[in-house]
Amino acid sequence: MYEGTDLEEYMVEIRDRVCSRCIERPPGGPPCQPLGKRCGVEVNLRELVEAVHQEHSNWMEPYIERFHEDVCAHCVNRPTSQCPCALDYLLLLAVEAIEDVDQRRGKSAMQGAET
Repeated sequence: MYEGTDLEEYMVEIRDRVCSRCIERPPGGPPCQPLGKRCGVEVNLRELVEAVHQEHSNWMEPYIERFHEDVCAHCVNRPTSQCPCALDYLLLLAVEAIEDVDQRRGKSAMQGAET
């Protein structure tokens, strides 16, 4: 389970690499929620990170299936006009961002153990 600061690095990376390409983001966003857009990333970040961590594949299909099962199925945006969200077409970038954070964290942990 991930909490506040554990998720912050993921959010920063996703905002840089995913949100920057989102065609649905309101002017001045992100963050988008304070601007009236209930963003799937902002609402479901914890679930998104956990879903990516459940898969380890060179193919996107397992990530897409996991995303729809573990995130979309429980999303507060599902019964609204804001579904599907931008993650539907930006999921590849989100997966890459999350995996890059994990890789950096792994290297940081390994470097700390070596010193």
